Amino acid sequence: MTAPTDPNALASRMPKQFLDSDGKAVAQIPAIAGDITALMAGYRALVRARIFDEKAIALQRTGRLGTYASCLGQEAVGVGIAQMMAEDDVFLPSFREQAAQLVRGVSMTELLLLWGGDERGNNFAKARQDFPITIPVASHFPHAVGVALAMKLRGENRAAVAVAGDGATSKGDFYEALNMAGVWKVPAIFAITNNQWAISVRRQDQTAAQTLAQKAVAAGVPGERVDGNDLIAVREVMRNALDYARAGHGAILIEFETYRLADHTTADDASRYRDPEEVAPHWKDEPVKRLRSYLVAEGVWTKEAEHGLIEACRQDAERAAEEYMSRPAEAPEAMFDYLYETLPVPLRNQRQQTVRQVGVSDA
Repeated sequence: MTAPTDPNALASRMPKQFLDSDGKAVAQIPAIAGDITALMAGYRALVRARIFDEKAIALQRTGRLGTYASCLGQEAVGVGIAQMMAEDDVFLPSFREQAAQLVRGVSMTELLLLWGGDERGNNFAKARQDFPITIPVASHFPHAVGVALAMKLRGENRAAVAVAGDGATSKGDFYEALNMAGVWKVPAIFAITNNQWAISVRRQDQTAAQTLAQKAVAAGVPGERVDGNDLIAVREVMRNALDYARAGHGAILIEFETYRLADHTTADDASRYRDPEEVAPHWKDEPVKRLRSYLVAEGVWTKEAEHGLIEACRQDAERAAEEYMSRPAEAPEAMFDYLYETLPVPLRNQRQQTVRQVGVSDA
């Protein structure tokens, strides 16, 4: 992968794709897809993320979970990224990366705790060095550069991977981080899930760039466009990008093109700004159906396997929901316990006051 010099080259280059919407090959299938076991694991992860989404939304709609952001239709981006990362790489998620986090070892229960307002959900039992979910848009890209710089200075064969939506590329945090990543040549992957909408703002209404990948040109780093609904393409590009970064060549920007089939979050009603007739055609491109069709055609997936997978995922989601809802709530003063290693005096005083007030009310 070499850094492009002409923005128009990225604008005219078609997104990398191996499977069309029907799961049929449109290019020579790469060697990475020859590992059918890994590919089927990827498919299981797609279905697992979708079923988890369904359960989380059901909990929110019945008042048992806070605002939640679905990844419906873009699961392949998260799954493909996470599958190709090494265990000791560092993942810096935005707020719609549950598909990746589940592959990275974050549990369904932990994710539900977090979206239920319990900070213990960020205390991952696995993926201990991964960052917590980031709600502010693009604020974690500078963090990713810092993490990657530390890796470089220590001579570690690792990479930092930060993921956000298309709207993040219109923020100063993104540009500043990408600029320094280019200057310092750090092993950082800037992964942009272009689902075409930043809440209610279309991609073309927030940036005049023909593609998001071409924003890499100004920073002097490579840029790549990928069909984000094609898990094989996501895996192939991520493997190459991670190899490039770990070899000391520096950062990379990848634009994963997909479409947000759901509302922005459960607090949003996308029908107020997006015609359902616009959304409907995109269902034919969604990643679960596409990869399932390919696996069936390859003779490695059956209806029986599909039914068994769906049932197993639903059972996992139900168990996680029960664990989440049965977890005793933290004491009110716990809100102070995840802010600093050592609380500053003013906050320490507030914590003590909270403890006293709770003690009085309990009495």
